[in-house]
Order: sequence, then structure tokens, then C-alpha cells
Amino acid sequence: MERKVMNFNIDWLYIPENTSDGDKVYCDESGFEKISLPHTNKILPHHYFNEDDYRFVSWYRKHFRIDKKYEGKKIYVHFEGVMTIAKVYVNGNYVGEHKGGYTPFELDITNYIKYGDNDNLIAVQVDSNKHPEIPPEGYIVDYMLFGGIYRNVFIKIVNEFHIKDVYFVVDKLDKYSAEVLISTTLQGTKINGSKILTEIINKDGEVCSSSIIDVEEIEKEIIQKIKIDNPLTWHPDHPHLYSVVVKLIVNNTVLDDYTFKTGLRTVYFGDDGKFYINGEPLKLRGLNRHQTFPYVGGAMPDRVQRKDADILKYELGLNYVRTSHYPQAVSFLERCDEIGLLVFEEIPGWQHIGDNEWKHIAKENVKEMILRDRNHPCIFMWGVRINESLDDHEFYTQTNKIAHTLDRSRPTGGVRYLRDSEKLEDVFTYNDFIYNLEGKIQLPNHSKYLVTEYLGHMYPTKSYDNLQRLINHARLHALIQDKQYGIPNMAGASGWCAFDYNTTSAFGSGDNICYHGVSDIFRLPKFAAHFYRSQADPQLYGAYVFIASYLIPSFEEENGDKLLIFSNCDSVSLYINNKFLKLLSPNRVDFPSLPHPPFEVSLKEVGIDYMDVRVNNAEISAIGIINGIEVAKHTLRPYDKPYKLILKSDDTELYADGGDCTRVTVAVVDRNDSVLPYANIPVIFEINENGELIGENPLTLEAGRGAVYVKSKRKTGKITLKAKSPYVFDESKIELNLKNVEYLFL
Repeated sequence: MERKVMNFNIDWLYIPENTSDGDKVYCDESGFEKISLPHTNKILPHHYFNEDDYRFVSWYRKHFRIDKKYEGKKIYVHFEGVMTIAKVYVNGNYVGEHKGGYTPFELDITNYIKYGDNDNLIAVQVDSNKHPEIPPEGYIVDYMLFGGIYRNVFIKIVNEFHIKDVYFVVDKLDKYSAEVLISTTLQGTKINGSKILTEIINKDGEVCSSSIIDVEEIEKEIIQKIKIDNPLTWHPDHPHLYSVVVKLIVNNTVLDDYTFKTGLRTVYFGDDGKFYINGEPLKLRGLNRHQTFPYVGGAMPDRVQRKDADILKYELGLNYVRTSHYPQAVSFLERCDEIGLLVFEEIPGWQHIGDNEWKHIAKENVKEMILRDRNHPCIFMWGVRINESLDDHEFYTQTNKIAHTLDRSRPTGGVRYLRDSEKLEDVFTYNDFIYNLEGKIQLPNHSKYLVTEYLGHMYPTKSYDNLQRLINHARLHALIQDKQYGIPNMAGASGWCAFDYNTTSAFGSGDNICYHGVSDIFRLPKFAAHFYRSQADPQLYGAYVFIASYLIPSFEEENGDKLLIFSNCDSVSLYINNKFLKLLSPNRVDFPSLPHPPFEVSLKEVGIDYMDVRVNNAEISAIGIINGIEVAKHTLRPYDKPYKLILKSDDTELYADGGDCTRVTVAVVDRNDSVLPYANIPVIFEINENGELIGENPLTLEAGRGAVYVKSKRKTGKITLKAKSPYVFDESKIELNLKNVEYLFL
């Protein structure tokens, strides 16, 4: 029998009850709520709440059966993430615990299983209280540790002799061939005549290369070296993936198979300060990502995690992201692999280093992170230092050693805010906030140097702030990125941060949100988001143009009559009411180094009196031009009164598994479909019995926009979501199809 991995997310029971160990192993289940995973221990408003609201102990239970045909096999339960301490019981037996909410753990439950029609019960005590002995806690933390079993759970069934782990690394790569090393670790009692067959399979299902080797002993890693001719490489602009299939074969029978997708690529930081992928330099342009979502913290299904990667890549135009400040969902990384988004991944922490037990868990975090993720081509560096912590020579010598022992293919970095801190890692990674309000960053003080944060808390900006602040915010991001592009020996820079996020009471704006993002907490863009999108290559990601302004009566007073336009086009034609005004060139005076500098123009300089624009209800249009061809357009129109609500869903179909979910954005627009930026009106939702609304109801829009999430239940059919407001005439609605999920007892 080959391995069997089953989704274990569906049909759990939950109770938010603080009880002692074992009290919920055998009990009356009438008070439990039926749920599916991922699950947050408490749904919250998107702001204004207390972090103590989710700090409690809760219990999760699930009944399941294991077919008698699996008797004699090894059975494991695998948790991707439980916040913060998990104690696991099976059929009344204590199996084990795990401390820390950001890395996975797996428990062998073979000896506790009953087979056939017998009922099995797994019970998990989840302690989401504060735990100063577990990273990142111990002092104040600028992000929230939302509770629950908030990531996926799987059941894995394998033979007693099976594959424990596979490590894939590219040793040599050029346009003619790739040489890869595959290290396989086995577990169990060795069977004579065992072999390992490894196959590299391309996207068309063809075996490109393979290797078979006898298993001599299982105490050591089994090493295979494979050559691949004419390789298709993995790169942000062309992320080709291969499937790697490793089979344990005994007497011509496949005893186990271990399959994953990966890419052929090499990464390093050169002595010239540049970052290289596949031997070619690439300037890193990124933002930081917190996994925080409104209402449920990190407890979003794979669909929503993957959508974040798409937003970062396609809506923000990035080539890399830093997973601040912890390992994030596997599905997020898988999507980064698929679309070509580079990832700098780091261990949990925020400024504080604890005692020896705390450090022990942190070192386990390094190990768990790398063993989980080292086959992802998207990851180009490991963060092995606690974010913005002070020096600790012995501790960080050890974290670096662990990283290099487990993975020799990637450099290490350690994010700090002190320029004179000890550099033990391969790359000096630095949070640079000193001169941000002047639109500047500092020159490198090491040969391998990456700026990992800038701006953020230096200039927090809400989506509903005044026009000038939104423009200044966007312009500062543009200026700082321009500076890093102008420094050849700087590998790149990532801004703080992609999305607004929930924070603890010591930080943010007093409403439990840090408004540091270029998009809001719902992933809706502020003006700065459009700057990042404008830096993407138009040939690969499409032409783009955006006027960073509103056409409002106070425009001239707020903005000094200037237009700031973001575009990746060669030039921009400016029109008023379809009347051509001027062909604009990019501003290479203030932005000499950006791939695509912004365009800036004063309407007065082109002979337009803004009073005429206001009186005559004029429209202003920017048309992007590449090679003499008009390829993109954005128009600002005078605002009318609220006319209708527009609902948009990220997806049209969900799985009827009780846990699948999608974002639904809502905006209030006028008759021209222009979002009204100061219409902070209430929206009331109605959802039918097939779905569950996750979010505030009514929801008060911010900057004319907002979002809720729609979650499936366990029935197929359709979800209908309706929205209305006393400020618009008609009701709006969307429908989502619910797809059946085949969910069988094992």
C-alpha cells in the first residue's frame, strides 16, 4: 500500500470552555458546536476589541473511523498550526503536546486506534492564553496571536517501513542541464531488497529523469544525484515547476511514495551586493505580510491564503515578500511557488529573547520551519534571528548552524534595527526607518545587504485619510524604492507593509489596527498600492495607469493642483473631457532610478483652471502609451450622490465542507460607477441558509468600501448574499455555487 493522506478538517466539535486536562476526553457533547477547520476560537470585529477576548482554553473533538484494511499500518495525525499549546488525546489516551502556534507537528496515534466500525475520538485541548515562555511572547508583541486550530489537519497512513522526509537541492544549473541532489530519509524496520526510485516529471506528465538505488541502511540519508537535460528554470517571471516522485519499492511493489512540486533554480547574494537567481541579478522589490485577516485572525482556508499571494504578485506587482514575523500557511507558499513570488521566511519573534527554555523552542522553530519548507523554490532566505532583537552571540550562532545543517542551498538573514549589531548571518537584513520622511534610506554597511522594512509606522495612513496624506504616503513609498534601485550594491528593499493588521493595545491607532499597509486590512488598495503595481513589467503583467487623486471640489486646496500618476507605460496622454492637454513624460528628476517613474503635472501649467473643471463637471483621463500605442486608461469623474452597491466575490464556487470561505467586497458608487471615497455608510447583509456571514452586520464602509467573508456550510446548492443600505435605491446580491466534497471514512 502506498501512503494515504486525508483531509481531516471536516466535522469537528468545539467548545470554548476552560477545563483541566482530560475533562473533555469523555463528556456529554450536547453543548459543543459543530465546526470545520481552519477555526478561530472567537470571531471578532475588524477593530476595537481586546486581545484577552481570545485568550482562553478551548476543546476540539472529532469522531472518526479507520477501515480494518489499515490495521498494521502506521497512522499519524498532522497539525499545520495550533495557537498556542495543543494537547492531543485519542480514545482517552494522552498522545502528546506541542508548544508554539506557527510551526507544524505530527503525532503517531497507531497504538490508540480501533478499526472497522469502531468509533475513534480525538480530543485536542487548545490553550490560547499568554505564554511568556513561548516565542514570540515574553514581552510586548506588535501582532496578535489569535487562538484555535487555525490551520489544516491531516491523517497520514503509511506502512511501518516508509519514507520520512525528502530534501531536494539544485547543485548546478545552466541552460543546458541541471544537476540535483535528492536526499531521502526512511523510517521503520528495513526490508531486504528495498530500493528507492526517484522520478522528475515535467508539467506534461513526462519523466525527464530518474534514478534507482538500493537501500543499504536506513540510519543514514539515501543520496541520489540526478541530471536533467534542457531544464525549464524557476524564476519570478517564469515559475516552471516539476513534480518529484520518490518511491520506496520492495520486491517490485511500491511500499510508499512521497510526491511534491518544486523548481530548478539557484539563489545567492554576491560580493557585489546584488541578489542572483539562476546566475542573473534581480533587484528585490517587496512588502511584508502579516497573515492577519479581519474577524478570524489567521484562520482562513487555503483558498483565501492563496489569494493573498495573488494580491501581492498581481495587484501589488511585487517580486518578493517577507513573512513577518513567523512561518505562514503552507498553501500560501505553494501559491508563491506556482506564480513566482520570492519569499524571505523567518521564525516567530518580535524584539524579545527569553530564557533558555524559550531559546530552545525558538531553535525548534528554526528546525520545524526549514524541514517543512526547504523544498519550496519560492523561499530564497531563512530568517534565523528574532525580529529587531539585540545581539546574542551564542544563540544566533546556534540558529545559523541549524539552518545551514538542514539546508545548504539558501543563505540566512537576521532582521535587526541596529546598524552596528553583530553579523552572524550570511546577509545583513535591516529595518531602516531613519530618513524615511525625507524619502530616503541609508547606504549599505555590509557587502550583502537587504532592507527588510521602511516607512510603515513612520507615516501610518488610513484609507479614509485626507487626500494629501494618501498622496504623500504613496509618494514616499515611491521615493524610497527609487533610492534602493539607485544603489547597485543593495540587494533590494521591502516596505512595511502590504496590509493593515490587527495589533495589541501598545501599538497602532488605539483601535487594534496598525494602519501601516499600502492596502487596508481587507486587502483593498490605498494609493501607495498602485505605485507598487506600476513597477511591474508591462510585457509580463500588463500595462497600467492610475491617477492618485479624487476629483473633488477641494482638490486644488488639498493637492496644490498637481496630479500624481503611476504607470508602467512609456508616456501618458492627459485629457480633460476628451480634449487632449499634454503628452507627459515620467519624472526622472525626482525618481531617476525606478523602472517606471511616476508622472507629475500641474493643471495650471497646461492651461487649465481647476475652477473650470469643478463648474463644468469635467473628467480627467490619463492614457498610458507604449511604443506609440494606447494600452491603459484611468479616468477621474466628478462625484454624484450614492447610487448603488457593488458586491464582488473573489470566487464563484466554494466547497461544501463547512470551512471553505471567500472574500466579498462591497463598495458604494455613483451613477458613473465611481467609488465614493467619503461615503462611510452602513451596509446590511442577508445570507441564505446555505452560507455563513463572517463579518460585521451592518458593516460601516470606510472610504466607500469594505468587505465581509462568506463561509460554506455542509450542504450543496447555492449561497445567496444580499446587501442593502438606506442610502441607495436597489438591493445588490451575488450567488456562489457550493461544490460537493467527497469525504469518506478511512
